[in-house]
Amino acid sequence: MGNYFEDFSAGQTFKHWPGRTITDFDNTWFTLMTMNTNPIHFDAAYAAKSQHGRCLVNGLLVIATVVGMSVKDISENAIAALEYETIRHTGPTFGGDTLYAETTVIEVTPSSSKPDRGIVYVETHGLNQNGDQVLKLRRRVLVPRRPK
Repeated sequence: MGNYFEDFSAGQTFKHWPGRTITDFDNTWFTLMTMNTNPIHFDAAYAAKSQHGRCLVNGLLVIATVVGMSVKDISENAIAALEYETIRHTGPTFGGDTLYAETTVIEVTPSSSKPDRGIVYVETHGLNQNGDQVLKLRRRVLVPRRPK
């Protein structure tokens, strides 16, 4: 299960499946669990007066879901998540939206100090059910080489 360092190459793209529909319950539960008190995530009357006219899904839930979808292909065998270089919310996510994710490998670098591993640098896009990008992030993951 999962990919090893040798399985990655620059330019390779993974379309992660399945998608995940985010419910209003998911959003409220996550927002309250993480103690995020911004009413844009759980107060419908307040959110109705915002530029979007309704509650937004908590951005950290979007990040966690999109990264989670990528684990099977990118980091299931990871030794460590080394860095989240950039994270950009490029569009809103609302309750009832379904998130999908795809990841492109940017760079694959063997470790110079430990020959049994290397760094995989990727860019992941989160898309909604209409194919609109809602999230873009870059990260580096330390991945082992395939066991002998």
